[in-house]
Amino acid sequence: MVAVGYSMRDETFGLLAALGLGVFIAAAGAGFAYLHWRRLTYTVGETDIRVESGILSRAARSVPFERIQDVSLEQSLLPRLFGLVQVRFETGAGGKDELSLQYLSEEEGERLRDVVRARKDGAGAETRAEASANADTATPVEEPAKVLFAMGPRRLLTFGMFEFSLAVVAVIGGALQTFGDFLPFDIWELEGWQKLFAGPFGQLENLGPSARILGAILGLASLLVVGVATGLVRTVLRDWGFLLERTAKGFRRRRGLLTRTDVVMPVHRVQAVRIGTGLVRGRLGWHGLSFVSMAQDSGSSNHVVAPFGQMDELRPIIAEAGFEPPSEDLAWQRGAANARIDSAVASAFLLAPVAVVTIALDRPWLALVPLAAAVFLGLRQVYLWRFERHALSPSQLFIGSGWLVPKLSIASRAKLQSVEISQHILGRKRGYATLHLGLAGGTMAVSGIAPDLAEELRRAVLTSIARTDFSELGQ
Repeated sequence: MVAVGYSMRDETFGLLAALGLGVFIAAAGAGFAYLHWRRLTYTVGETDIRVESGILSRAARSVPFERIQDVSLEQSLLPRLFGLVQVRFETGAGGKDELSLQYLSEEEGERLRDVVRARKDGAGAETRAEASANADTATPVEEPAKVLFAMGPRRLLTFGMFEFSLAVVAVIGGALQTFGDFLPFDIWELEGWQKLFAGPFGQLENLGPSARILGAILGLASLLVVGVATGLVRTVLRDWGFLLERTAKGFRRRRGLLTRTDVVMPVHRVQAVRIGTGLVRGRLGWHGLSFVSMAQDSGSSNHVVAPFGQMDELRPIIAEAGFEPPSEDLAWQRGAANARIDSAVASAFLLAPVAVVTIALDRPWLALVPLAAAVFLGLRQVYLWRFERHALSPSQLFIGSGWLVPKLSIASRAKLQSVEISQHILGRKRGYATLHLGLAGGTMAVSGIAPDLAEELRRAVLTSIARTDFSELGQ
C-alpha cells in the first residue's frame, strides 16, 4: 500500500486507490479476526484444558493441568477499554505460552485462572459460579489483600532516571535502514549528513578545534539526555501502577500503562530470591527484588516483585516468601585467589598479540592501550574476588556477585534439586572448582572455590535435600 501510494503520489487516483486498498485490508483483517474469535472455544475438563480453533479447518489442543506452570492475565490498551483480557497458560517448554486465549471478560479470566489453579493443585474447589448457585453451602469470606509494595508516580520517575537506555537509537537506525530510500540522500555517505547539518552547525567548522571539541561534548550530552529520556519512558510504560499484594492465593503483581499484566505467584513456587542494585543507586540505598519461580516472567525466570525500593521495604517481602536476609554475623567466604589470578593472566594473554602488532607497525606508544586494558582487567579480578562471596546458614545458601552491578541470591537448601562439582584442566592443576546448583526455574553457581570447600557445601546441601519431604513443599 505504501509502495502504491509513493509511486502514484502525484496522481489523485493513485492516492484514492491506496486509501481504498488500506481500508479494504483493514476491514478484511478485522473480519478475519472476528471469525477467528467466534470459532475459538475452550473446555475445562477434570485433568486438562482443551482449546479448539480454526475457521475452515478445526484444530484442537489439549494441555494437562500438571504441565501448566502459571496462568497470567494481560491487557493491552484497546482491550482494557472494553474490559477484556488475554489469558496465558505457561508450560515448562522454555517459558513459552503453549495456550493463549484472547479475549475474555475480566470476570471470566479471573474465574478461569482460579479454576485451572484449583484443578492443578488438586483442591477440587468449586468455581465462583457454582459456589453462588449452591445456597446451602456457606461461601468462605476471602481475607483482604495485604499491600506489600507499591510505586507511585514520584518513585517511578526516580526509578526511570537510573534506567539509562539507548534503545531508541537502535530503533532510529533500523527505521533509517528500512526507509532510507525515501530520504533525499544516502544515509551511509558522510557528505549527505554534512550537507544536512551544514546550516545549524556550519559555523562550528570555522571556529577551530576548540569549537569542534565543544560540539563533540554537546553531542555526547544530547546522547545522555536521549538515553535518560528513553529509560524513563520505558520504565513508565512497564511499571506504571506497580502493585504487589499478598493474597490467599499467593503474591499478586499488577503493573503496566499500555499493557497491564496481572500475575499471581503461589508462595510454595518461589524457589529463591535475588536482590540487585547498581553502582550509583546502591550508594543511595535503592535495590530491586525478584523471585526465582518455576514459571517465567516475559521470558525470564525472575519475577520482579519490587523493582526499586529501600531494604526496609524489601525485608517484609522476603519474609513473606519464607526467606531471611543475611544476618550481620553470617560467615562469608571468598573464592580461591588462584582462580582470579588465572583469569587476569588469561585476559592479559589475549591482549598481548595486540601489543605485539602495534610495536611491529612502528607505533610503540599504541602498545600502552592494551597494557592499560590488561592492568584494568587485573584490577577488576581483584575487585571481583572481594565482592564475589558465599555463605551457608542452617536453612539457606547465600551467593553474592558483581562489582558494578552487585547481586545477592538467596536459595533455600531444601528446595535445591541438584548439586554438581566441575573442574577444568587448569582448575585441577591450580586447585579450584565450580559448584553448580540446580533449582526449578533457574540455576545458581559458586565459582572459583577450593575443592574441599565445594565438597563440604555439596554434603551440606545434599543432607538438607535428603531430610525434606517434598510432598509438603506445595502446602
